[in-house]
Amino acid sequence: MESAIGLYKTELIDQRASGRNWDGLREVERETAEWVRWYNYERIHSSVDYMTPVEWEAMYADAIAQRGEVA
Repeated sequence: MESAIGLYKTELIDQRASGRNWDGLREVERETAEWVRWYNYERIHSSVDYMTPVEWEAMYADAIAQRGEVA
C-alpha cells in the first residue's frame, strides 16, 4: 500500500534534491502545495479503480443522486 508521505518524498523532494538544491522554505511550501493539488485532483489512484479522486467523487455523487439518498 502506498503512503502519501512516501510518495511525496519520492516524487517531489528526493527527485528535486538529486538535481538541485531547494532555494528556501517558500519554494518547498509552494512546490508542496502544487504536489498536493496534483495528488488530489489529477493523479490516478489504485484504491478508486484507477480514477482521479475528482472523477470518483463525481461518479459517487451521481450514483447517490440516482438512488435519491443523502450522501
